[in-house]
Amino acid sequence: MPRHVSQVIQTVQTLEGGGFPVRRPFPTPQCSQVDPFLLLDHMGPKDWLPGEAIGAPDHPHRGFETVTYLLSGEMEHKDSQGNYGKLTPGDVQWMTAGAGVVHSEMPTVEFRERGGVTNGFQIWVNLPAKLKLTPPRYQDTPAAQIPEVDLDGEGSRVRIIAGTVGDTTAVIDTHTPITFLHVTLQPGAAFTHAVPPSQNAMAYVISGSGQFGENAQTAAAGQLAVFANDAETVTASALPDAPLDLLVLAGEPLNEPVVRYGPFVMNTQEEILQAFQDYQSGKMGVIS
Repeated sequence: MPRHVSQVIQTVQTLEGGGFPVRRPFPTPQCSQVDPFLLLDHMGPKDWLPGEAIGAPDHPHRGFETVTYLLSGEMEHKDSQGNYGKLTPGDVQWMTAGAGVVHSEMPTVEFRERGGVTNGFQIWVNLPAKLKLTPPRYQDTPAAQIPEVDLDGEGSRVRIIAGTVGDTTAVIDTHTPITFLHVTLQPGAAFTHAVPPSQNAMAYVISGSGQFGENAQTAAAGQLAVFANDAETVTASALPDAPLDLLVLAGEPLNEPVVRYGPFVMNTQEEILQAFQDYQSGKMGVIS
């Protein structure tokens, strides 16, 4: 039997980085987190005129991982570990901030000059206390390396960013058990995925609308369906008249204290203060 949907969350619109628009289902007053996920931001879609595009200039992180998944547009990443990466549609950047890193995420020079649509996601994944100060790690995975599974031969498919679907496993390595799927369903098609009852699970609707869970809860673009932990599968079905594009996310909850302040997420207030001191003293480095 599939899980029930326990709640449907509407995104709030806000600005991030240098002022680019995002739609955010959490953290908000309605939902602080879906453990181990700390944040889900849908960047755009935003159509930039030539010379307008903005991003997130140099800023620090400690204690968690940032995952950037781009649907359209171009971004470049630089960090204080000396890493550089360019993201184009379909690419994924999985950055483990761990002990601390300074990075920037900006439109490429070419994209800024010509303009265009930015559409994508940034997700924050918490790290367990024992890994809060793990060395930073950067996994830059181009679209061509993301495994994809055909669901029905009619155009429905799933891209496997993290986790496993059938016999196909993602190439990205995660510190804790995580599922991150981009599912595209043609009108009337359905998707079922096994998730252990111990894991929290949710589905974010990118476009279209569909029905989710045993209780056939409807969710539309910009809404997040959160599943109850009452069964071993999650389900999504496109309505008969339009395709459904969505993310399916699941993960093993850490069940640990969460203390966050801006770009730092730790377990105690003292650790947050230490993070600020380490950043201000230059221990997290600078982008050369």
